[in-house]
Amino acid sequence: MLVQHRFERISIQTPRHRIVGVATLASDGYRSRLSDLLNAPDRDFIPLTDATVTELDGDREVTQHEFVAVHRQHVVFAVPLGEVAAPASGRDHLTV
Repeated sequence: MLVQHRFERISIQTPRHRIVGVATLASDGYRSRLSDLLNAPDRDFIPLTDATVTELDGDREVTQHEFVAVHRQHVVFAVPLGEVAAPASGRDHLTV
């Protein structure tokens, strides 16, 4: 069975960082919402691709990463920023 995916840009804030990246979600049903990703009992980390990490204290350094994994316990809040097109590269994105 082929699972259809969609790609959502999300913003996650931890006590020390703001992380904006792309999450791979199911196109509908279970695991199709950001809240499903945040509350999944079988996953401790939230995988994001094409991520920008901004430090909230100090000099507010910004770094770019192809991939980051954010531990759910560090999430202070998260918001969806909108659906994005499927990645143009031939790489498979992470499935949640």
